[in-house]
Amino acid sequence: MTTCWFHMDKAEKADRVWDILEKHSVGMLTTRFAGGLRARPLEARPDRDAGLIYFVTDVRGLKDDEIEADPTIGFVVVDEKENAYLSISGRAEVMRDSIQAAKIWRKTDDVWWPGGPDDQNVRVIRLEPSRAELWDGPKWKAVAMFEFAKAKLTGEKPNLGEKRKITVDLKS
Repeated sequence: MTTCWFHMDKAEKADRVWDILEKHSVGMLTTRFAGGLRARPLEARPDRDAGLIYFVTDVRGLKDDEIEADPTIGFVVVDEKENAYLSISGRAEVMRDSIQAAKIWRKTDDVWWPGGPDDQNVRVIRLEPSRAELWDGPKWKAVAMFEFAKAKLTGEKPNLGEKRKITVDLKS
């Protein structure tokens, strides 16, 4: 990333969020249940134009019941190469929608659901993101390593740059 967060407008910040989602779609989806929070890995299928994130999932898990009870969820993605950490929150719903499943279907999904998008166990989670928080660390690990080493020697906090965390309102 060449532009500082401070100088980016809302649209550029939102584009950065969608860029990360499109490049690194596997993350951890967190739902709430009676005992607390539960996270599991899922592959996002972002639809930038619609402002939505879809997931193909299986009805035989607990996430659909948890989302029905409390549709507020979180999704976290890490871009190790660019040292970026993205947390998205929003409202989700679980749908039995073979047409939408077919639109976002990937060949690798056949491993889990041999019946394809029409498989009776296939569900689609539709996430309407409302907010994203993004922590952008130094792009080059050498810079971060130098700052950590310097901090250890001096006892001061590492200087990883200002304005590294931003919050982006993703609602239309």
